Amino acid sequence: MWYIRRGRSVRFPPVVAGKNSDCGGRFEITRRKGCGLASKRKRGMSHCGPGLRAVARLCAVLMIAAGAVCIYRPALSASTQDAPSSQPNATPPVKGSQNSAAATATPEATAPANDPDKSPPADINVRQPNIHTRPIMVNVDMVTVGVTVTDPYDRIVTGLEKDNFEVFDEKVPQQIVTFSTEDSPISVGMIFDSSGSMSDKIEKSKEAALQFFKTSNPEDEFMLINFNERPDLISAFTSKFEKLQDRLLFVKSGGKTALLDAIYLGLNQMKKAHSSRKALLVISDGGDNHSRYTENEIKRAVKESDAQIYSVAVLEPLASRNRTPEEASGPGLLSDLSEVSGGRMFSVEDPSELPDIAEKISIELRNEYVIGYRPSNMVRDGRWRRIRVKLDPPRGLPPLQVYARTGYYAPTQ
Repeated sequence: MWYIRRGRSVRFPPVVAGKNSDCGGRFEITRRKGCGLASKRKRGMSHCGPGLRAVARLCAVLMIAAGAVCIYRPALSASTQDAPSSQPNATPPVKGSQNSAAATATPEATAPANDPDKSPPADINVRQPNIHTRPIMVNVDMVTVGVTVTDPYDRIVTGLEKDNFEVFDEKVPQQIVTFSTEDSPISVGMIFDSSGSMSDKIEKSKEAALQFFKTSNPEDEFMLINFNERPDLISAFTSKFEKLQDRLLFVKSGGKTALLDAIYLGLNQMKKAHSSRKALLVISDGGDNHSRYTENEIKRAVKESDAQIYSVAVLEPLASRNRTPEEASGPGLLSDLSEVSGGRMFSVEDPSELPDIAEKISIELRNEYVIGYRPSNMVRDGRWRRIRVKLDPPRGLPPLQVYARTGYYAPTQ
Protein backbone atom coordinates (compact mmCIF):
# COMPACT_ATOMS: atom_id res chain seq x y z
CA MET A 1 0.00 0.00 0.00
CA TRP A 2 1.30 3.43 -0.89
CA TYR A 3 0.87 6.57 1.19
CA ILE A 4 1.55 9.95 -0.48
CA ARG A 5 2.39 13.00 1.65
CA ARG A 6 4.08 16.28 0.68
CA GLY A 7 5.14 15.05 -2.77
CA ARG A 8 6.83 11.95 -1.45
CA SER A 9 5.60 8.38 -1.68
CA VAL A 10 6.41 5.86 0.98
CA ARG A 11 5.29 2.19 0.91
CA PHE A 12 3.89 0.72 4.07
CA PRO A 13 3.42 -3.07 4.19
CA PRO A 14 -0.06 -3.97 5.47
CA VAL A 15 -0.35 -5.98 8.65
CA VAL A 16 -3.35 -8.16 9.29
CA ALA A 17 -4.41 -8.11 12.87
CA GLY A 18 -4.93 -11.52 14.43
CA LYS A 19 -7.20 -12.67 17.14
CA ASN A 20 -4.76 -11.60 19.89
CA SER A 21 -4.26 -8.14 18.37
CA ASP A 22 -5.40 -5.03 20.19
CA CYS A 23 -7.31 -3.77 17.17
CA GLY A 24 -10.11 -6.35 17.52
CA GLY A 25 -9.50 -8.14 14.22
CA ARG A 26 -9.65 -5.05 11.99
CA PHE A 27 -7.30 -4.00 9.14
CA GLU A 28 -4.76 -1.27 10.08
CA ILE A 29 -1.75 0.61 8.62
CA THR A 30 1.18 0.36 11.04
CA ARG A 31 3.86 3.05 11.04
CA ARG A 32 7.40 1.76 10.42
CA LYS A 33 10.66 3.30 11.51
CA GLY A 34 11.90 5.99 9.11
CA CYS A 35 8.58 6.70 7.55
CA GLY A 36 8.72 10.44 8.21
CA LEU A 37 5.29 10.60 9.80
CA ALA A 38 5.05 12.78 12.88
CA SER A 39 1.69 11.43 14.02
CA LYS A 40 1.58 8.35 16.12
CA ARG A 41 -0.77 5.43 15.56
CA LYS A 42 -3.53 5.17 18.04
CA ARG A 43 -3.97 1.60 19.15
CA GLY A 44 -7.40 0.02 18.68
CA MET A 45 -8.49 2.62 16.08
CA SER A 46 -9.33 1.39 12.57
CA HIS A 47 -8.44 3.32 9.45
CA CYS A 48 -10.68 1.05 7.22
CA GLY A 49 -14.19 2.49 6.84
CA PRO A 50 -17.56 0.67 6.17
CA GLY A 51 -17.46 1.44 2.45
CA LEU A 52 -14.09 -0.17 2.05
CA ARG A 53 -15.27 -3.31 3.85
CA ALA A 54 -18.25 -3.64 1.48
CA VAL A 55 -15.94 -3.35 -1.50
CA ALA A 56 -13.75 -6.07 -0.05
CA ARG A 57 -16.69 -8.43 0.33
CA LEU A 58 -17.81 -7.76 -3.26
CA CYS A 59 -14.32 -8.50 -4.55
CA ALA A 60 -14.29 -11.81 -2.67
CA VAL A 61 -17.62 -12.83 -4.21
CA LEU A 62 -16.39 -11.94 -7.71
CA MET A 63 -13.23 -13.98 -7.22
CA ILE A 64 -15.26 -17.05 -6.17
CA ALA A 65 -17.55 -16.70 -9.22
CA ALA A 66 -14.57 -16.33 -11.54
CA GLY A 67 -13.05 -19.49 -10.12
CA ALA A 68 -16.25 -21.45 -10.70
CA VAL A 69 -16.36 -20.33 -14.34
CA CYS A 70 -12.82 -21.45 -14.88
CA ILE A 71 -13.59 -24.88 -13.41
CA TYR A 72 -16.75 -25.59 -15.48
CA ARG A 73 -15.56 -24.02 -18.76
CA PRO A 74 -13.77 -27.21 -20.02
CA ALA A 75 -16.87 -29.34 -19.45
CA LEU A 76 -19.09 -26.89 -21.30
CA SER A 77 -16.71 -26.66 -24.23
CA ALA A 78 -16.49 -30.46 -24.47
CA SER A 79 -20.30 -30.82 -24.59
CA THR A 80 -20.62 -28.17 -27.28
CA GLN A 81 -18.02 -29.93 -29.36
CA ASP A 82 -19.76 -33.35 -29.10
CA ALA A 83 -23.27 -32.07 -29.88
CA PRO A 84 -22.76 -31.16 -33.56
CA SER A 85 -21.24 -34.58 -34.26
CA SER A 86 -24.67 -36.27 -34.25
CA GLN A 87 -26.40 -33.72 -36.43
CA PRO A 88 -25.12 -34.89 -39.84
CA ASN A 89 -26.48 -38.41 -39.21
CA ALA A 90 -30.05 -37.29 -38.47
CA THR A 91 -32.67 -37.04 -41.17
CA PRO A 92 -35.57 -34.57 -41.17
CA PRO A 93 -38.84 -35.91 -39.65
CA VAL A 94 -41.49 -37.40 -41.92
CA LYS A 95 -44.38 -35.02 -42.39
CA GLY A 96 -47.65 -36.28 -40.94
CA SER A 97 -46.08 -39.09 -38.88
CA GLN A 98 -47.13 -39.21 -35.26
CA ASN A 99 -44.00 -41.05 -34.12
CA SER A 100 -41.47 -39.11 -36.22
CA ALA A 101 -38.77 -39.14 -33.51
CA ALA A 102 -38.70 -42.93 -33.40
CA ALA A 103 -39.50 -43.61 -37.04
CA THR A 104 -36.99 -41.22 -38.69
CA ALA A 105 -33.84 -42.17 -36.77
CA THR A 106 -31.30 -43.69 -39.13
CA PRO A 107 -29.30 -46.84 -38.39
CA GLU A 108 -26.03 -44.83 -38.12
CA ALA A 109 -27.44 -42.80 -35.24
CA THR A 110 -28.73 -45.79 -33.32
CA ALA A 111 -25.88 -48.29 -33.97
CA PRO A 112 -22.78 -48.36 -31.70
CA ALA A 113 -19.85 -46.22 -32.88
CA ASN A 114 -17.07 -48.75 -32.36
CA ASP A 115 -18.47 -52.21 -33.11
CA PRO A 116 -16.53 -53.90 -35.92
CA ASP A 117 -18.43 -57.20 -35.54
CA LYS A 118 -21.78 -55.76 -36.54
CA SER A 119 -22.48 -54.50 -40.01
CA PRO A 120 -24.83 -51.50 -40.36
CA PRO A 121 -28.44 -52.58 -40.93
CA ALA A 122 -30.46 -51.65 -43.97
CA ASP A 123 -32.37 -48.39 -44.16
CA ILE A 124 -35.77 -48.35 -42.49
CA ASN A 125 -38.64 -46.90 -44.52
CA VAL A 126 -41.77 -46.04 -42.56
CA ARG A 127 -45.01 -45.66 -44.52
CA GLN A 128 -48.14 -44.40 -42.85
CA PRO A 129 -51.36 -45.93 -44.28
CA ASN A 130 -54.23 -43.77 -45.39
CA ILE A 131 -56.99 -43.22 -42.85
CA HIS A 132 -60.56 -43.59 -44.12
CA THR A 133 -62.79 -41.29 -42.10
CA ARG A 134 -66.02 -42.15 -43.87
CA PRO A 135 -68.23 -44.27 -41.54
CA ILE A 136 -69.54 -47.71 -42.53
CA MET A 137 -73.34 -47.78 -42.61
CA VAL A 138 -74.97 -51.00 -41.38
CA ASN A 139 -78.70 -51.59 -41.48
CA VAL A 140 -79.88 -53.69 -38.54
CA ASP A 141 -83.65 -53.23 -38.95
CA MET A 142 -84.55 -56.89 -39.40
CA VAL A 143 -87.39 -58.85 -37.85
CA THR A 144 -86.73 -62.51 -37.03
CA VAL A 145 -89.65 -64.91 -36.58
CA GLY A 146 -89.47 -68.49 -35.34
CA VAL A 147 -92.10 -70.70 -36.99
CA THR A 148 -93.29 -74.18 -35.95
CA VAL A 149 -95.41 -76.31 -38.29
CA THR A 150 -97.45 -79.33 -37.14
CA ASP A 151 -99.82 -81.78 -38.85
CA PRO A 152 -103.36 -82.75 -37.69
CA TYR A 153 -101.82 -85.29 -35.28
CA ASP A 154 -99.70 -82.61 -33.63
CA ARG A 155 -96.50 -83.93 -35.15
CA ILE A 156 -93.63 -81.69 -36.27
CA VAL A 157 -93.43 -81.08 -40.02
CA THR A 158 -89.94 -80.58 -41.40
CA GLY A 159 -88.48 -80.28 -44.90
CA LEU A 160 -90.39 -77.19 -46.04
CA GLU A 161 -88.66 -74.60 -48.21
CA LYS A 162 -88.50 -70.82 -48.28
CA ASP A 163 -91.05 -70.61 -51.11
CA ASN A 164 -93.65 -72.34 -48.91
CA PHE A 165 -93.87 -69.33 -46.55
CA GLU A 166 -95.30 -65.83 -46.87
CA VAL A 167 -94.95 -63.08 -44.26
CA PHE A 168 -97.36 -60.16 -43.84
CA ASP A 169 -96.51 -57.12 -41.75
CA GLU A 170 -99.68 -55.09 -41.09
CA LYS A 171 -101.29 -57.00 -44.01
CA VAL A 172 -98.46 -55.92 -46.34
CA PRO A 173 -96.47 -58.75 -48.00
CA GLN A 174 -92.79 -58.76 -47.06
CA GLN A 175 -89.75 -60.14 -48.83
CA ILE A 176 -88.03 -62.93 -46.89
CA VAL A 177 -84.32 -62.17 -46.62
CA THR A 178 -83.07 -65.06 -44.47
CA PHE A 179 -84.41 -68.58 -44.06
CA SER A 180 -82.87 -71.40 -42.02
CA THR A 181 -83.84 -74.69 -40.41
CA GLU A 182 -80.58 -75.60 -38.70
CA ASP A 183 -80.40 -76.64 -35.07
CA SER A 184 -78.65 -73.53 -33.74
CA PRO A 185 -77.84 -72.99 -30.04
CA ILE A 186 -80.66 -71.71 -27.86
CA SER A 187 -80.96 -70.09 -24.43
CA VAL A 188 -83.78 -71.57 -22.34
CA GLY A 189 -85.05 -70.27 -19.02
CA MET A 190 -87.10 -72.73 -16.95
CA ILE A 191 -89.75 -71.39 -14.54
CA PHE A 192 -90.64 -74.10 -12.04
CA ASP A 193 -93.74 -73.96 -9.81
CA SER A 194 -93.21 -75.27 -6.26
CA SER A 195 -96.29 -73.80 -4.62
CA GLY A 196 -98.60 -75.77 -2.32
CA SER A 197 -101.01 -76.62 -5.15
CA MET A 198 -98.20 -78.58 -6.86
CA SER A 199 -97.50 -80.82 -3.85
CA ASP A 200 -98.85 -84.02 -5.44
CA LYS A 201 -97.35 -83.24 -8.86
CA ILE A 202 -93.93 -81.83 -8.02
CA GLU A 203 -92.01 -85.10 -8.36
CA LYS A 204 -93.26 -85.72 -11.90
CA SER A 205 -92.59 -82.08 -12.71
CA LYS A 206 -88.98 -82.56 -11.65
CA GLU A 207 -88.71 -85.58 -13.93
CA ALA A 208 -90.05 -83.51 -16.82
CA ALA A 209 -87.46 -80.80 -16.20
CA LEU A 210 -84.64 -83.35 -16.07
CA GLN A 211 -85.86 -84.96 -19.31
CA PHE A 212 -85.82 -81.57 -21.02
CA PHE A 213 -82.23 -80.97 -19.94
CA LYS A 214 -81.10 -84.37 -21.18
CA THR A 215 -82.33 -83.73 -24.73
CA SER A 216 -80.35 -80.49 -25.05
CA ASN A 217 -77.29 -79.78 -27.16
CA PRO A 218 -73.85 -79.03 -25.71
CA GLU A 219 -74.01 -75.45 -27.05
CA ASP A 220 -77.32 -74.70 -25.30
CA GLU A 221 -77.50 -72.78 -22.03
CA PHE A 222 -80.12 -72.88 -19.28
CA MET A 223 -81.41 -70.73 -16.45
CA LEU A 224 -83.63 -71.92 -13.55
CA ILE A 225 -86.20 -69.95 -11.54
CA ASN A 226 -88.18 -71.54 -8.74
CA PHE A 227 -91.26 -69.80 -7.33
CA ASN A 228 -94.05 -70.14 -4.78
CA GLU A 229 -94.93 -66.97 -2.87
CA ARG A 230 -92.02 -65.17 -4.55
CA PRO A 231 -89.66 -66.03 -7.44
CA ASP A 232 -86.15 -67.20 -6.69
CA LEU A 233 -83.31 -67.30 -9.21
CA ILE A 234 -81.69 -70.65 -8.46
CA SER A 235 -79.11 -70.49 -11.26
CA ALA A 236 -78.15 -67.98 -13.91
CA PHE A 237 -77.38 -69.08 -17.47
CA THR A 238 -75.00 -72.03 -17.64
CA SER A 239 -74.20 -74.77 -20.14
CA LYS A 240 -73.67 -77.35 -17.38
CA PHE A 241 -77.22 -78.52 -16.68
CA GLU A 242 -75.95 -81.00 -14.07
CA LYS A 243 -75.76 -78.11 -11.61
CA LEU A 244 -79.42 -77.32 -12.24
CA GLN A 245 -80.38 -80.95 -11.67
CA ASP A 246 -78.67 -81.04 -8.28
CA ARG A 247 -80.36 -77.85 -7.11
CA LEU A 248 -83.75 -78.87 -8.44
CA LEU A 249 -83.76 -82.07 -6.35
CA PHE A 250 -83.86 -80.06 -3.10
CA VAL A 251 -86.91 -77.97 -4.11
CA LYS A 252 -89.94 -78.57 -1.88
CA SER A 253 -93.56 -77.50 -2.39
CA GLY A 254 -95.44 -75.06 -0.17
CA GLY A 255 -96.95 -71.58 -0.04
CA LYS A 256 -98.98 -69.52 -2.49
CA THR A 257 -98.38 -68.96 -6.21
CA ALA A 258 -96.72 -65.86 -7.69
CA LEU A 259 -96.73 -67.00 -11.32
CA LEU A 260 -96.80 -63.55 -12.94
CA ASP A 261 -93.88 -62.31 -10.85
CA ALA A 262 -91.85 -65.36 -11.85
CA ILE A 263 -92.54 -64.80 -15.56
CA TYR A 264 -91.54 -61.16 -15.24
CA LEU A 265 -88.27 -62.15 -13.58
CA GLY A 266 -87.66 -64.71 -16.31
CA LEU A 267 -88.16 -62.14 -19.07
CA ASN A 268 -85.64 -59.83 -17.43
CA GLN A 269 -83.10 -62.63 -17.09
CA MET A 270 -83.51 -63.51 -20.77
CA LYS A 271 -81.85 -60.19 -21.60
CA LYS A 272 -78.59 -61.72 -20.30
CA ALA A 273 -78.77 -64.72 -22.66
CA HIS A 274 -75.85 -65.28 -25.03
CA SER A 275 -77.78 -66.97 -27.88
CA SER A 276 -79.92 -65.21 -30.45
CA ARG A 277 -82.71 -67.78 -29.99
CA LYS A 278 -84.46 -67.55 -26.63
CA ALA A 279 -87.31 -69.42 -24.99
CA LEU A 280 -89.02 -69.72 -21.60
CA LEU A 281 -90.42 -73.02 -20.36
CA VAL A 282 -93.09 -72.65 -17.66
CA ILE A 283 -94.15 -75.71 -15.66
CA SER A 284 -97.11 -74.78 -13.43
CA ASP A 285 -100.74 -75.47 -12.68
CA GLY A 286 -101.51 -71.96 -13.91
CA GLY A 287 -103.12 -70.50 -10.79
CA ASP A 288 -101.81 -67.12 -9.58
CA ASN A 289 -102.84 -65.70 -6.20
CA HIS A 290 -99.83 -63.82 -4.87
CA SER A 291 -98.24 -61.66 -7.62
CA ARG A 292 -97.59 -57.94 -7.60
CA TYR A 293 -97.67 -57.61 -11.39
CA THR A 294 -100.94 -57.68 -13.28
CA GLU A 295 -101.84 -59.70 -16.37
CA ASN A 296 -101.76 -56.63 -18.60
CA GLU A 297 -98.26 -55.72 -17.42
CA ILE A 298 -97.00 -59.23 -18.13
CA LYS A 299 -98.63 -59.32 -21.57
CA ARG A 300 -96.98 -56.03 -22.39
CA ALA A 301 -93.59 -57.39 -21.25
CA VAL A 302 -94.05 -60.53 -23.37
CA LYS A 303 -94.75 -58.43 -26.47
CA GLU A 304 -91.61 -56.39 -25.88
CA SER A 305 -89.46 -59.49 -25.40
CA ASP A 306 -87.95 -61.60 -28.19
CA ALA A 307 -88.32 -64.86 -26.23
CA GLN A 308 -90.85 -67.57 -27.01
CA ILE A 309 -92.89 -68.99 -24.15
CA TYR A 310 -93.68 -72.69 -23.94
CA SER A 311 -95.90 -73.64 -21.02
CA VAL A 312 -97.01 -76.90 -19.49
CA ALA A 313 -100.27 -76.58 -17.54
CA VAL A 314 -100.42 -79.40 -14.98
CA LEU A 315 -104.15 -79.78 -14.31
CA GLU A 316 -106.11 -81.98 -11.99
CA PRO A 317 -108.51 -84.57 -13.41
CA LEU A 318 -111.88 -83.13 -14.32
CA ALA A 319 -113.74 -85.29 -11.77
CA SER A 320 -111.67 -84.02 -8.82
CA ARG A 321 -111.28 -80.36 -9.69
CA ASN A 322 -111.98 -77.99 -6.84
CA ARG A 323 -110.20 -74.80 -7.79
CA THR A 324 -110.44 -71.09 -7.05
CA PRO A 325 -111.34 -68.63 -9.85
CA GLU A 326 -107.67 -67.62 -10.09
CA GLU A 327 -106.58 -71.23 -10.52
CA ALA A 328 -109.33 -71.89 -13.05
CA SER A 329 -108.22 -68.95 -15.23
CA GLY A 330 -104.54 -69.94 -15.03
CA PRO A 331 -104.42 -72.22 -18.11
CA GLY A 332 -106.10 -69.54 -20.21
CA LEU A 333 -103.45 -67.01 -19.13
CA LEU A 334 -100.61 -69.38 -20.05
CA SER A 335 -102.24 -70.03 -23.42
CA ASP A 336 -102.50 -66.29 -24.20
CA LEU A 337 -98.87 -65.61 -23.27
CA SER A 338 -97.63 -68.56 -25.34
CA GLU A 339 -99.66 -67.55 -28.39
CA VAL A 340 -98.44 -63.95 -28.40
CA SER A 341 -94.79 -65.01 -28.17
CA GLY A 342 -95.01 -67.71 -30.85
CA GLY A 343 -94.78 -70.65 -28.46
CA ARG A 344 -97.31 -73.28 -27.43
CA MET A 345 -99.15 -74.47 -24.32
CA PHE A 346 -99.62 -78.13 -23.43
CA SER A 347 -102.27 -79.27 -20.97
CA VAL A 348 -101.50 -82.36 -18.89
CA GLU A 349 -103.89 -84.13 -16.55
CA ASP A 350 -101.81 -87.21 -15.91
CA PRO A 351 -98.48 -86.23 -14.28
CA SER A 352 -96.83 -89.31 -15.73
CA GLU A 353 -97.07 -87.66 -19.18
CA LEU A 354 -94.91 -84.71 -18.16
CA PRO A 355 -91.54 -86.20 -19.22
CA ASP A 356 -92.86 -86.97 -22.72
CA ILE A 357 -94.27 -83.45 -23.08
CA ALA A 358 -90.95 -81.92 -22.05
CA GLU A 359 -89.09 -83.99 -24.62
CA LYS A 360 -91.59 -82.94 -27.29
CA ILE A 361 -91.02 -79.26 -26.55
CA SER A 362 -87.28 -79.78 -26.79
CA ILE A 363 -87.69 -81.37 -30.23
CA GLU A 364 -89.89 -78.51 -31.42
CA LEU A 365 -87.33 -75.91 -30.42
CA ARG A 366 -84.73 -77.73 -32.49
CA ASN A 367 -86.88 -78.01 -35.61
CA GLU A 368 -88.09 -74.45 -36.04
CA TYR A 369 -88.03 -72.48 -39.25
CA VAL A 370 -86.31 -69.13 -38.65
CA ILE A 371 -87.50 -66.43 -41.07
CA GLY A 372 -85.99 -62.96 -41.32
CA TYR A 373 -87.25 -59.94 -43.25
CA ARG A 374 -86.80 -56.17 -43.38
CA PRO A 375 -90.11 -54.34 -42.90
CA SER A 376 -91.22 -52.16 -45.79
CA ASN A 377 -92.54 -49.64 -43.24
CA MET A 378 -89.38 -48.14 -41.74
CA VAL A 379 -91.18 -45.51 -39.66
CA ARG A 380 -89.85 -45.61 -36.08
CA ASP A 381 -93.10 -44.84 -34.30
CA GLY A 382 -92.94 -47.46 -31.51
CA ARG A 383 -96.32 -48.93 -32.44
CA TRP A 384 -97.40 -52.56 -32.20
CA ARG A 385 -97.32 -54.18 -35.64
CA ARG A 386 -99.08 -57.44 -36.33
CA ILE A 387 -97.39 -60.32 -38.12
CA ARG A 388 -99.04 -63.17 -39.96
CA VAL A 389 -97.16 -66.12 -41.43
CA LYS A 390 -99.02 -67.88 -44.20
CA LEU A 391 -98.11 -71.38 -45.35
CA ASP A 392 -98.38 -72.64 -48.92
CA PRO A 393 -97.65 -76.37 -48.43
CA PRO A 394 -96.72 -78.75 -51.23
CA ARG A 395 -99.47 -80.77 -52.82
CA GLY A 396 -100.55 -83.96 -51.13
CA LEU A 397 -100.07 -82.77 -47.54
CA PRO A 398 -102.98 -82.51 -45.08
CA PRO A 399 -103.91 -79.15 -43.51
CA LEU A 400 -101.00 -77.89 -41.45
CA GLN A 401 -100.92 -75.64 -38.38
CA VAL A 402 -98.50 -72.71 -38.11
CA TYR A 403 -97.25 -71.29 -34.80
CA ALA A 404 -95.45 -67.94 -34.88
CA ARG A 405 -95.39 -64.78 -32.83
CA THR A 406 -98.24 -62.39 -33.59
CA GLY A 407 -96.39 -59.09 -33.73
CA TYR A 408 -93.65 -56.79 -32.48
CA TYR A 409 -93.10 -53.23 -31.35
CA ALA A 410 -91.49 -50.94 -33.91
CA PRO A 411 -88.33 -49.15 -32.73
CA THR A 412 -88.53 -45.57 -31.54
CA GLN A 413 -85.03 -44.39 -32.46
